[in-house]
Amino acid sequence: MEKSAEEMAKEQKEISISQFFEKNRHLLGYDNKIKALLTIVKEGVDNALDATEEAGILPDIYVKVEEIEKEKYKIVIKDNGPGIVKKQIPNIFGKLLYGSKFHRLKQNRGQQGIGISGGVLYSQLTTGKPTKIISSTGDGKDHRFTLKIDVKHNEPKIVENEVVESKEKWHGVQITFVAEGIYRGHKQSVMEYMKEVAISNPYANIIFDSPTGRIEFARGVDKLPPKAKEIKPHLYGIEVGILERMRNETKGRTVLTFLMSEFTRVGKLSAEEICKKAEIDSKISPRKLTHDDVVKIVNAIKEVKLSRPPTDCLSPLGNTAVEEGMKKELSPEFVSSLSRPPSVYRGWPFQVEVGIAYGGLITEPNLMRFANRVPLLYQLGDCAIAKAVSQVDWKRYGVPGDKMPDAPVVIFVHFASVWVPFTSESKEAIANYPVIIKEIKLALQDCARRLGLYLSGVRRAERIAQKKQIFERYAIDTAKALGELTGEAEEKIKETILKIVEEKWREIVAEEGEENEKENQKENNSKGKG
Repeated sequence: MEKSAEEMAKEQKEISISQFFEKNRHLLGYDNKIKALLTIVKEGVDNALDATEEAGILPDIYVKVEEIEKEKYKIVIKDNGPGIVKKQIPNIFGKLLYGSKFHRLKQNRGQQGIGISGGVLYSQLTTGKPTKIISSTGDGKDHRFTLKIDVKHNEPKIVENEVVESKEKWHGVQITFVAEGIYRGHKQSVMEYMKEVAISNPYANIIFDSPTGRIEFARGVDKLPPKAKEIKPHLYGIEVGILERMRNETKGRTVLTFLMSEFTRVGKLSAEEICKKAEIDSKISPRKLTHDDVVKIVNAIKEVKLSRPPTDCLSPLGNTAVEEGMKKELSPEFVSSLSRPPSVYRGWPFQVEVGIAYGGLITEPNLMRFANRVPLLYQLGDCAIAKAVSQVDWKRYGVPGDKMPDAPVVIFVHFASVWVPFTSESKEAIANYPVIIKEIKLALQDCARRLGLYLSGVRRAERIAQKKQIFERYAIDTAKALGELTGEAEEKIKETILKIVEEKWREIVAEEGEENEKENQKENNSKGKG
Protein backbone atom coordinates (compact mmCIF):
# COMPACT_ATOMS: atom_id res chain seq x y z
CA MET A 1 0.00 0.00 0.00
CA GLU A 2 1.42 3.33 -1.06
CA LYS A 3 1.79 6.18 1.42
CA SER A 4 0.96 9.79 0.66
CA ALA A 5 3.35 12.66 1.40
CA GLU A 6 0.94 13.83 4.12
CA GLU A 7 1.03 10.41 5.83
CA MET A 8 4.81 10.29 5.65
CA ALA A 9 5.02 13.83 7.05
CA LYS A 10 3.16 12.71 10.19
CA GLU A 11 5.95 10.18 10.87
CA GLN A 12 8.62 12.88 11.08
CA LYS A 13 9.59 13.60 14.68
CA GLU A 14 12.20 15.65 16.42
CA ILE A 15 14.46 13.80 18.86
CA SER A 16 16.44 15.21 21.76
CA ILE A 17 20.21 14.90 22.08
CA SER A 18 19.61 12.52 25.01
CA GLN A 19 17.52 10.21 22.82
CA PHE A 20 20.26 10.22 20.20
CA PHE A 21 22.97 9.18 22.67
CA GLU A 22 20.64 6.70 24.34
CA LYS A 23 20.75 4.74 21.07
CA ASN A 24 24.36 5.66 20.23
CA ARG A 25 26.10 5.46 23.59
CA HIS A 26 29.20 3.97 21.93
CA LEU A 27 29.92 7.45 20.60
CA LEU A 28 30.48 8.61 24.20
CA GLY A 29 32.85 5.72 25.02
CA TYR A 30 30.33 3.21 26.39
CA ASP A 31 31.17 0.49 23.84
CA ASN A 32 31.41 -2.33 26.36
CA LYS A 33 31.27 -2.88 30.12
CA ILE A 34 35.05 -2.63 30.66
CA LYS A 35 35.32 0.64 28.78
CA ALA A 36 32.09 1.98 30.29
CA LEU A 37 33.47 1.69 33.83
CA LEU A 38 36.62 3.53 32.77
CA THR A 39 34.61 6.26 31.00
CA ILE A 40 32.51 7.05 34.09
CA VAL A 41 35.63 7.33 36.28
CA LYS A 42 37.40 9.39 33.63
CA GLU A 43 34.58 11.92 33.26
CA GLY A 44 34.27 12.37 37.01
CA VAL A 45 38.00 12.76 37.62
CA ASP A 46 38.38 15.15 34.66
CA ASN A 47 35.64 17.39 36.08
CA ALA A 48 37.23 17.28 39.54
CA LEU A 49 40.64 18.31 38.19
CA ASP A 50 39.18 21.12 36.05
CA ALA A 51 37.17 22.49 38.97
CA THR A 52 40.05 22.50 41.45
CA GLU A 53 42.54 24.00 38.99
CA GLU A 54 40.17 26.77 37.91
CA ALA A 55 39.64 27.64 41.58
CA GLY A 56 43.41 27.60 42.22
CA ILE A 57 43.17 24.64 44.63
CA LEU A 58 45.68 21.79 44.78
CA PRO A 59 43.48 18.75 43.97
CA ASP A 60 42.68 16.08 46.55
CA ILE A 61 40.59 13.47 44.77
CA TYR A 62 39.03 10.28 46.09
CA VAL A 63 37.79 7.51 43.78
CA LYS A 64 36.08 4.29 44.81
CA VAL A 65 35.05 1.46 42.50
CA GLU A 66 33.12 -1.28 44.34
CA GLU A 67 31.43 -4.34 42.86
CA ILE A 68 28.04 -4.60 44.60
CA GLU A 69 26.65 -7.38 42.37
CA LYS A 70 28.04 -9.37 39.46
CA GLU A 71 29.04 -6.82 36.79
CA LYS A 72 27.30 -4.02 38.72
CA TYR A 73 29.46 -1.34 40.36
CA LYS A 74 29.12 1.63 42.66
CA ILE A 75 31.47 4.42 41.58
CA VAL A 76 32.18 7.28 43.97
CA ILE A 77 34.22 10.37 42.99
CA LYS A 78 34.86 13.15 45.50
CA ASP A 79 36.94 16.32 45.13
CA ASN A 80 37.93 19.39 47.16
CA GLY A 81 36.94 21.89 44.48
CA PRO A 82 34.82 25.04 45.02
CA GLY A 83 31.56 23.07 44.78
CA ILE A 84 28.54 23.79 42.55
CA VAL A 85 25.77 26.21 43.44
CA LYS A 86 22.39 24.57 44.07
CA LYS A 87 20.49 25.79 41.00
CA GLN A 88 23.19 24.58 38.58
CA ILE A 89 23.46 21.01 39.89
CA PRO A 90 20.42 19.53 38.04
CA ASN A 91 21.42 20.98 34.67
CA ILE A 92 25.10 20.05 34.90
CA PHE A 93 24.34 16.39 35.70
CA GLY A 94 20.93 15.93 34.09
CA LYS A 95 21.18 17.71 30.75
CA LEU A 96 23.44 16.81 27.83
CA LEU A 97 25.24 19.63 26.03
CA TYR A 98 25.05 21.87 29.09
CA GLY A 99 28.29 23.38 30.36
CA SER A 100 30.62 26.34 30.48
CA LYS A 101 33.47 25.10 28.30
CA PHE A 102 32.11 24.84 24.76
CA HIS A 103 31.97 28.61 24.20
CA ARG A 104 35.23 29.46 25.99
CA LEU A 105 38.45 29.38 24.01
CA LYS A 106 40.99 28.32 26.59
CA GLN A 107 42.60 25.04 27.56
CA ASN A 108 40.09 22.75 29.31
CA ARG A 109 39.71 19.02 29.74
CA GLY A 110 36.04 19.00 28.74
CA GLN A 111 34.65 20.60 25.60
CA GLN A 112 31.09 19.62 24.70
CA GLY A 113 29.24 19.47 28.05
CA ILE A 114 28.36 15.81 27.53
CA GLY A 115 30.82 13.88 29.69
CA ILE A 116 29.42 13.71 33.23
CA SER A 117 25.75 13.74 32.13
CA GLY A 118 26.65 10.89 29.75
CA GLY A 119 27.66 8.89 32.83
CA VAL A 120 24.27 9.63 34.44
CA LEU A 121 22.51 8.49 31.25
CA TYR A 122 24.52 5.24 31.04
CA SER A 123 23.87 4.45 34.71
CA GLN A 124 20.09 4.80 34.41
CA LEU A 125 20.09 2.83 31.15
CA THR A 126 21.96 -0.18 32.54
CA THR A 127 20.75 -0.37 36.15
CA GLY A 128 17.76 1.98 36.32
CA LYS A 129 19.44 3.66 39.29
CA PRO A 130 19.60 7.45 39.66
CA THR A 131 22.85 9.31 40.31
CA LYS A 132 23.48 10.92 43.70
CA ILE A 133 25.27 14.27 43.96
CA ILE A 134 26.41 16.07 47.10
CA SER A 135 27.80 19.58 46.72
CA SER A 136 29.00 22.14 49.23
CA THR A 137 30.47 25.57 48.61
CA GLY A 138 31.96 25.74 52.10
CA ASP A 139 28.97 27.42 53.73
CA GLY A 140 28.31 24.49 56.10
CA LYS A 141 25.43 23.12 53.98
CA ASP A 142 25.30 20.01 51.79
CA HIS A 143 23.04 20.24 48.75
CA ARG A 144 21.99 16.67 47.99
CA PHE A 145 20.35 15.66 44.72
CA THR A 146 19.25 12.28 43.44
CA LEU A 147 18.40 12.55 39.76
CA LYS A 148 17.92 10.95 36.37
CA ILE A 149 17.63 12.38 32.87
CA ASP A 150 14.27 12.87 31.16
CA VAL A 151 15.54 11.45 27.86
CA LYS A 152 12.62 12.65 25.73
CA HIS A 153 13.11 16.30 26.69
CA ASN A 154 16.83 16.26 27.64
CA GLU A 155 15.96 17.70 31.03
CA PRO A 156 16.91 16.70 34.60
CA LYS A 157 14.41 14.57 36.47
CA ILE A 158 14.89 15.19 40.20
CA VAL A 159 14.05 12.16 42.34
CA GLU A 160 15.11 13.66 45.68
CA ASN A 161 16.47 17.01 46.81
CA GLU A 162 17.43 18.15 50.29
CA VAL A 163 19.72 20.56 52.10
CA VAL A 164 21.39 19.28 55.28
CA GLU A 165 23.86 20.73 57.73
CA SER A 166 27.35 19.49 56.85
CA LYS A 167 29.00 17.23 59.42
CA GLU A 168 32.34 18.67 58.35
CA LYS A 169 32.91 22.09 56.83
CA TRP A 170 34.14 21.24 53.37
CA HIS A 171 33.82 22.42 49.79
CA GLY A 172 33.64 20.21 46.75
CA VAL A 173 31.47 17.66 44.97
CA GLN A 174 30.80 13.97 45.55
CA ILE A 175 29.10 11.89 42.85
CA THR A 176 27.84 8.32 43.24
CA PHE A 177 26.91 6.22 40.19
CA VAL A 178 25.54 2.68 40.07
CA ALA A 179 26.20 1.19 36.65
CA GLU A 180 26.99 -2.00 34.80
CA GLY A 181 30.66 -2.63 34.23
CA ILE A 182 33.58 -5.04 34.36
CA TYR A 183 36.79 -4.23 36.25
CA ARG A 184 40.00 -5.52 34.70
CA GLY A 185 43.66 -4.71 35.28
CA HIS A 186 45.31 -4.16 31.88
CA LYS A 187 46.70 -1.37 29.70
CA GLN A 188 43.24 0.12 29.10
CA SER A 189 41.98 -0.23 32.65
CA VAL A 190 40.82 2.17 35.36
CA MET A 191 44.10 1.49 37.18
CA GLU A 192 46.19 2.46 34.15
CA TYR A 193 44.09 5.60 33.73
CA MET A 194 44.65 6.58 37.38
CA LYS A 195 48.40 6.00 37.04
CA GLU A 196 48.62 8.14 33.90
CA VAL A 197 46.50 10.88 35.51
CA ALA A 198 48.99 10.91 38.40
CA ILE A 199 51.84 11.33 35.90
CA SER A 200 50.20 14.12 33.85
CA ASN A 201 48.84 15.88 36.97
CA PRO A 202 51.73 15.52 39.44
CA TYR A 203 50.30 18.31 41.63
CA ALA A 204 47.21 16.15 42.46
CA ASN A 205 46.90 13.81 45.43
CA ILE A 206 44.68 10.86 44.44
CA ILE A 207 43.37 7.99 46.55
CA PHE A 208 41.90 5.08 44.62
CA ASP A 209 39.93 2.38 46.41
CA SER A 210 39.84 -0.32 43.75
CA PRO A 211 38.14 -3.74 43.99
CA THR A 212 41.61 -5.18 44.72
CA GLY A 213 42.74 -2.67 47.35
CA ARG A 214 43.71 0.94 48.05
CA ILE A 215 46.38 2.75 46.04
CA GLU A 216 47.53 6.29 46.79
CA PHE A 217 49.14 8.44 44.13
CA ALA A 218 50.93 11.05 46.21
CA ARG A 219 51.39 14.64 45.07
CA GLY A 220 54.81 15.13 43.44
CA VAL A 221 54.86 18.92 43.06
CA ASP A 222 53.13 21.62 45.13
CA LYS A 223 52.47 24.10 42.36
CA LEU A 224 49.60 24.24 39.87
CA PRO A 225 50.32 24.94 36.17
CA PRO A 226 49.75 28.54 35.07
CA LYS A 227 46.08 29.43 34.57
CA ALA A 228 44.91 29.52 30.98
CA LYS A 229 43.27 32.75 29.81
CA GLU A 230 40.28 32.93 27.50
CA ILE A 231 40.82 34.24 23.97
CA LYS A 232 38.65 35.09 20.97
CA PRO A 233 38.63 33.11 17.69
CA HIS A 234 41.43 33.67 15.20
CA LEU A 235 40.59 34.68 11.65
CA TYR A 236 42.83 32.02 10.10
CA GLY A 237 40.45 29.34 11.36
CA ILE A 238 37.22 31.06 10.32
CA GLU A 239 34.81 29.52 7.80
CA VAL A 240 32.02 31.07 5.76
CA GLY A 241 29.11 29.69 7.81
CA ILE A 242 30.64 30.72 11.13
CA LEU A 243 31.44 34.23 9.87
CA GLU A 244 27.85 34.61 8.62
CA ARG A 245 26.48 33.65 12.04
CA MET A 246 28.90 35.94 13.88
CA ARG A 247 28.12 38.98 11.72
CA ASN A 248 24.44 38.61 12.74
CA GLU A 249 25.28 38.35 16.46
CA THR A 250 27.99 41.01 16.77
CA LYS A 251 27.59 44.30 18.60
CA GLY A 252 30.06 45.91 16.22
CA ARG A 253 28.43 48.68 14.17
CA THR A 254 30.80 48.50 11.20
CA VAL A 255 32.65 45.69 9.44
CA LEU A 256 35.88 47.26 10.73
CA THR A 257 34.83 47.17 14.40
CA PHE A 258 33.30 43.70 13.87
CA LEU A 259 36.64 42.26 12.73
CA MET A 260 38.58 44.08 15.45
CA SER A 261 36.26 43.21 18.36
CA GLU A 262 35.21 39.63 17.60
CA PHE A 263 38.59 38.16 16.66
CA THR A 264 41.95 37.96 18.36
CA ARG A 265 45.02 39.86 17.19
CA VAL A 266 43.19 41.91 14.51
CA GLY A 267 44.19 45.57 14.57
CA LYS A 268 42.81 48.46 12.56
CA LEU A 269 45.40 48.18 9.77
CA SER A 270 44.80 44.42 9.32
CA ALA A 271 41.02 44.87 9.32
CA GLU A 272 41.26 47.68 6.72
CA GLU A 273 43.57 45.55 4.54
CA ILE A 274 41.08 42.64 4.65
CA CYS A 275 38.21 44.94 3.63
CA LYS A 276 40.30 46.47 0.86
CA LYS A 277 41.30 43.09 -0.61
CA ALA A 278 37.67 41.89 -0.35
CA GLU A 279 36.49 45.14 -1.97
CA ILE A 280 34.10 45.76 0.97
CA ASP A 281 33.24 49.14 2.50
CA SER A 282 34.67 48.87 6.03
CA LYS A 283 32.14 51.42 7.38
CA ILE A 284 28.93 49.54 6.54
CA SER A 285 27.05 47.46 9.10
CA PRO A 286 28.20 43.82 9.20
CA ARG A 287 24.53 42.77 8.97
CA LYS A 288 24.38 44.30 5.48
CA LEU A 289 27.06 41.91 4.21
CA THR A 290 25.71 39.53 1.57
CA HIS A 291 26.72 35.90 1.28
CA ASP A 292 29.10 36.82 -1.57
CA ASP A 293 30.63 39.54 0.61
CA VAL A 294 31.32 37.04 3.40
CA VAL A 295 32.97 34.65 0.92
CA LYS A 296 35.18 37.53 -0.34
CA ILE A 297 36.24 38.36 3.24
CA VAL A 298 37.13 34.71 3.98
CA ASN A 299 39.22 34.57 0.79
CA ALA A 300 40.87 37.93 1.58
CA ILE A 301 41.90 36.71 5.04
CA LYS A 302 44.13 34.08 3.39
CA GLU A 303 46.08 36.86 1.63
CA VAL A 304 46.67 39.00 4.72
CA LYS A 305 49.48 38.32 7.16
CA LEU A 306 48.02 38.24 10.67
CA SER A 307 49.73 37.87 14.03
CA ARG A 308 49.56 34.41 15.56
CA PRO A 309 46.97 33.94 18.32
CA PRO A 310 48.18 34.57 21.90
CA THR A 311 49.41 31.51 23.77
CA ASP A 312 48.44 32.47 27.32
CA CYS A 313 45.22 30.54 26.61
CA LEU A 314 47.36 27.41 27.05
CA SER A 315 48.50 25.88 30.31
CA PRO A 316 51.42 23.53 29.59
CA LEU A 317 52.79 21.34 32.36
CA GLY A 318 56.40 22.41 31.90
CA ASN A 319 59.52 20.25 31.85
CA THR A 320 59.84 20.00 35.63
CA ALA A 321 56.29 18.71 36.15
CA VAL A 322 56.58 16.23 33.27
CA GLU A 323 59.82 14.80 34.62
CA GLU A 324 58.66 14.74 38.25
CA GLY A 325 55.44 12.99 37.25
CA MET A 326 57.35 10.29 35.37
CA LYS A 327 59.93 9.88 38.13
CA LYS A 328 57.43 9.40 40.95
CA GLU A 329 55.29 6.80 39.14
CA LEU A 330 57.83 5.03 36.90
CA SER A 331 61.15 5.22 38.84
CA PRO A 332 63.33 5.28 35.68
CA GLU A 333 67.12 5.53 35.54
CA PHE A 334 66.91 8.24 32.85
CA VAL A 335 64.25 10.82 32.06
CA SER A 336 64.19 13.81 29.72
CA SER A 337 61.45 16.17 28.57
CA LEU A 338 60.89 18.95 26.07
CA SER A 339 58.18 21.56 25.47
CA ARG A 340 57.89 22.78 21.89
CA PRO A 341 57.07 26.44 21.19
CA PRO A 342 53.31 26.98 20.65
CA SER A 343 52.01 26.49 17.12
CA VAL A 344 48.67 26.84 15.31
CA TYR A 345 46.23 24.58 13.43
CA ARG A 346 43.08 25.99 11.82
CA GLY A 347 43.63 29.17 13.81
CA TRP A 348 43.70 27.32 17.17
CA PRO A 349 46.89 27.57 19.22
CA PHE A 350 48.38 24.34 20.55
CA GLN A 351 51.53 23.15 22.26
CA VAL A 352 53.29 19.79 22.41
CA GLU A 353 55.18 18.43 25.41
CA VAL A 354 57.18 15.22 25.29
CA GLY A 355 58.96 13.11 27.89
CA ILE A 356 61.03 9.94 27.56
CA ALA A 357 61.84 7.66 30.51
CA TYR A 358 64.20 4.69 30.28
CA GLY A 359 65.23 1.75 32.47
CA GLY A 360 64.94 1.54 36.22
CA LEU A 361 61.66 -0.15 37.15
CA ILE A 362 60.42 0.14 33.55
CA THR A 363 60.42 -3.34 32.00
CA GLU A 364 58.56 -2.85 28.70
CA PRO A 365 57.84 -0.14 26.13
CA ASN A 366 54.74 2.02 26.57
CA LEU A 367 53.26 5.06 24.85
CA MET A 368 51.26 7.42 27.08
CA ARG A 369 49.08 9.87 25.16
CA PHE A 370 47.47 12.94 26.74
CA ALA A 371 45.17 15.73 25.56
CA ASN A 372 44.91 18.68 27.95
CA ARG A 373 46.40 16.44 30.67
CA VAL A 374 43.76 13.70 30.11
CA PRO A 375 45.05 10.16 29.30
CA LEU A 376 43.93 8.68 25.96
CA LEU A 377 43.76 4.90 26.32
CA TYR A 378 41.79 3.81 23.25
CA GLN A 379 41.94 4.22 19.44
CA LEU A 380 45.74 4.22 19.36
CA GLY A 381 45.87 3.51 15.62
CA ASP A 382 43.71 6.54 14.77
CA CYS A 383 45.74 9.04 16.80
CA ALA A 384 48.17 11.68 15.49
CA ILE A 385 50.46 10.96 18.47
CA ALA A 386 50.89 7.29 17.51
CA LYS A 387 51.48 8.27 13.88
CA ALA A 388 54.23 10.72 14.90
CA VAL A 389 55.90 8.08 17.11
CA SER A 390 55.88 5.58 14.21
CA GLN A 391 57.67 8.11 11.95
CA VAL A 392 60.70 8.38 14.26
CA ASP A 393 63.73 6.25 13.32
CA TRP A 394 64.39 4.90 16.82
CA LYS A 395 67.39 2.79 15.79
CA ARG A 396 69.18 5.99 14.85
CA TYR A 397 69.18 6.90 18.55
CA GLY A 398 70.43 3.54 19.75
CA VAL A 399 66.97 2.23 20.64
CA PRO A 400 65.92 -1.08 19.03
CA GLY A 401 62.53 -1.19 17.36
CA ASP A 402 60.82 -0.18 14.16
CA LYS A 403 57.67 1.93 14.57
CA MET A 404 57.83 1.72 18.36
CA PRO A 405 60.86 1.27 20.65
CA ASP A 406 61.47 -2.37 21.59
CA ALA A 407 63.16 -1.50 24.87
CA PRO A 408 62.23 -0.46 28.44
CA VAL A 409 61.13 3.00 27.28
CA VAL A 410 58.03 5.00 28.22
CA ILE A 411 57.09 7.81 25.84
CA PHE A 412 54.94 10.65 27.23
CA VAL A 413 53.23 12.98 24.72
CA HIS A 414 50.97 15.83 25.89
CA PHE A 415 48.90 17.85 23.40
CA ALA A 416 47.56 21.09 24.88
CA SER A 417 45.08 23.27 22.97
CA VAL A 418 42.02 25.49 23.34
CA TRP A 419 40.20 23.04 21.08
CA VAL A 420 41.52 19.49 20.75
CA PRO A 421 40.56 17.96 17.37
CA PHE A 422 39.27 14.64 18.70
CA THR A 423 38.23 12.04 16.15
CA SER A 424 34.95 11.32 17.99
CA GLU A 425 32.74 12.45 20.87
CA SER A 426 34.38 9.87 23.14
CA LYS A 427 37.60 11.94 23.01
CA GLU A 428 40.03 9.03 22.58
CA ALA A 429 42.27 10.03 19.68
CA ILE A 430 43.62 13.23 18.08
CA ALA A 431 42.97 13.88 14.39
CA ASN A 432 45.89 13.57 11.97
CA TYR A 433 46.58 17.21 11.12
CA PRO A 434 50.03 17.39 9.42
CA VAL A 435 51.17 20.37 11.53
CA ILE A 436 50.31 18.47 14.74
CA ILE A 437 52.18 15.34 13.64
CA LYS A 438 55.18 17.47 12.64
CA GLU A 439 55.38 19.22 16.05
CA ILE A 440 55.12 15.93 17.95
CA LYS A 441 57.76 14.28 15.77
CA LEU A 442 60.23 17.16 16.24
CA ALA A 443 59.81 17.02 20.02
CA LEU A 444 60.22 13.23 20.03
CA GLN A 445 63.41 13.42 17.96
CA ASP A 446 64.90 15.98 20.33
CA CYS A 447 64.22 13.83 23.40
CA ALA A 448 65.36 10.70 21.55
CA ARG A 449 68.73 12.36 20.81
CA ARG A 450 69.23 12.96 24.53
CA LEU A 451 68.33 9.34 25.28
CA GLY A 452 70.75 8.22 22.54
CA LEU A 453 73.58 10.21 24.13
CA TYR A 454 72.79 8.71 27.53
CA LEU A 455 72.70 5.16 26.14
CA SER A 456 75.98 5.62 24.25
CA GLY A 457 77.57 6.82 27.50
CA VAL A 458 76.20 3.80 29.39
CA ARG A 459 77.50 1.39 26.74
CA ARG A 460 80.90 3.11 26.71
CA ALA A 461 81.12 2.80 30.50
CA GLU A 462 80.16 -0.87 30.29
CA ARG A 463 82.92 -1.54 27.72
CA ILE A 464 85.51 0.20 29.91
CA ALA A 465 84.40 -1.75 32.99
CA GLN A 466 84.54 -5.07 31.11
CA LYS A 467 88.09 -4.39 29.88
CA LYS A 468 89.20 -3.43 33.36
CA GLN A 469 87.72 -6.62 34.80
CA ILE A 470 89.63 -8.70 32.25
CA PHE A 471 92.97 -7.10 33.23
CA GLU A 472 92.21 -7.44 36.92
CA ARG A 473 91.19 -11.08 36.45
CA TYR A 474 94.55 -11.95 34.82
CA ALA A 475 96.61 -9.89 37.29
CA ILE A 476 96.91 -12.88 39.67
CA ASP A 477 98.18 -15.27 36.98
CA THR A 478 100.55 -12.62 35.61
CA ALA A 479 101.96 -11.89 39.11
CA LYS A 480 102.52 -15.60 39.74
CA ALA A 481 104.40 -16.09 36.44
CA LEU A 482 106.53 -12.98 36.96
CA GLY A 483 107.28 -14.09 40.54
CA GLU A 484 108.64 -17.41 39.31
CA LEU A 485 110.80 -15.66 36.68
CA THR A 486 112.15 -12.84 38.86
CA GLY A 487 112.00 -14.32 42.35
CA GLU A 488 110.01 -11.30 43.57
CA ALA A 489 106.99 -11.73 45.91
CA GLU A 490 103.77 -12.42 44.02
CA GLU A 491 101.70 -10.09 46.21
CA LYS A 492 104.02 -7.16 45.57
CA ILE A 493 103.93 -7.75 41.79
CA LYS A 494 100.15 -8.06 41.89
CA GLU A 495 99.80 -4.70 43.71
CA THR A 496 102.07 -3.04 41.10
CA ILE A 497 100.03 -4.46 38.19
CA LEU A 498 96.72 -3.35 39.73
CA LYS A 499 98.15 0.12 40.34
CA ILE A 500 99.18 0.37 36.66
CA VAL A 501 95.70 -0.82 35.58
CA GLU A 502 94.02 1.80 37.80
CA GLU A 503 96.20 4.66 36.47
CA LYS A 504 95.68 3.57 32.88
CA TRP A 505 91.91 3.40 33.39
CA ARG A 506 91.77 6.90 34.82
CA GLU A 507 93.36 8.12 31.57
CA ILE A 508 90.88 6.12 29.47
CA VAL A 509 87.87 7.41 31.45
CA ALA A 510 89.12 11.00 31.09
CA GLU A 511 89.56 10.56 27.33
CA GLU A 512 86.07 9.02 27.05
CA GLY A 513 84.66 11.93 29.07
CA GLU A 514 86.20 14.44 26.67
CA GLU A 515 84.77 12.53 23.71
CA ASN A 516 81.35 12.45 25.35
CA GLU A 517 81.55 16.21 26.01
CA LYS A 518 82.32 16.81 22.33
CA GLU A 519 79.27 14.75 21.33
CA ASN A 520 77.09 16.76 23.72
CA GLN A 521 78.45 20.03 22.32
CA LYS A 522 77.81 18.82 18.79
CA GLU A 523 74.24 17.91 19.80
CA ASN A 524 73.65 21.34 21.36
CA ASN A 525 74.98 23.06 18.25
CA SER A 526 72.69 21.04 15.99
CA LYS A 527 69.73 21.90 18.25
CA GLY A 528 70.60 25.59 18.04
CA LYS A 529 70.66 25.45 14.26
CA GLY A 530 67.34 23.55 14.23
